Amino acid sequence: MDEIRFLLDENVNPVLRSELLKRKPTLTVWKIGDPAAPEKETSDPEILSWCEENSFILVTNNRKSIPSHVKEHLS
Repeated sequence: MDEIRFLLDENVNPVLRSELLKRKPTLTVWKIGDPAAPEKETSDPEILSWCEENSFILVTNNRKSIPSHVKEHLS
């Protein structure tokens, strides 16, 4: 099974990353703005494409615009 990798939206509380890594230090948990991740202020559609291309799961609390971008991305 492939490793699950997470990309945290720049507005997600950084405590989430710390807590995930505390429980399982081998997890890959990046945040937008990290060196190999998308830059801060990258558009939602670009982030979704990056996640798909790089096999990351996006973790976000953005309920305003992400649902419509996901719907568009999947169509």
